[in-house]
Amino acid sequence: MEVPFYLTYKEFENTYYDNLERWFEQEGNASETDYLKHLADMYAPYLYYNFSLERLQADASVKIKDCFFPYHERIGISFCTGCDHGKAKHAEKMNHVFEWKTITMMEYAQHILDKVNDYIFRNRITLNNGQCILDYLSEREVVTFRNGAGYCIDFSQHLAVLPFLKAYLPCSGKTVNMAAYRDFLFSVVQIAEYIDRKLEDVHASEYTIRNRLKSDAKFRVQVNQHFLTFCN
Repeated sequence: MEVPFYLTYKEFENTYYDNLERWFEQEGNASETDYLKHLADMYAPYLYYNFSLERLQADASVKIKDCFFPYHERIGISFCTGCDHGKAKHAEKMNHVFEWKTITMMEYAQHILDKVNDYIFRNRITLNNGQCILDYLSEREVVTFRNGAGYCIDFSQHLAVLPFLKAYLPCSGKTVNMAAYRDFLFSVVQIAEYIDRKLEDVHASEYTIRNRLKSDAKFRVQVNQHFLTFCN
């Protein structure tokens, strides 16, 4: 079952039991614990544990490769890198480089929206008969296409954030909704806390988002401490 992703706490809370009922109908012997674990997997990537405040906080961001050719992009010349759709003859002599960037999910969503609109324009596609921009979000050819420099989309990573994109991106249009994104940042912590309360109610607190992210944060701190000790 494809569980809906919600951008507001009110929608999530109001539809919880309806979606749970559909989960039972479609997943056979699955339990509410299984459903809650699935929800935790969906929302945990947009949160982190703050040790100072001892609570969850929103962190809707994604790490992405910003690919470019050194020197050449600066003078307005771009080449096909060949990393997505076959190599141009110049690509064998020139290798693209990249730097890692962290961008917000709103920026990522806008980038994907631009890609889909560009694909529709280049292929002279007319959206009709119920067709929608969302229909193209899982098309590898669409989301990984790159003409010259730009962000290199990791398709596996992209598939992981599809539920958010399907909930956030418009069915038509060229810009994302900033107000809806702010609502999500405000609501995602409340949603996580609701999931965690339900997990505690079914005696599965070891699967709470809070415990998972707190453990992850502790591990990162330990790794950084070991790294600093090694460097010294």
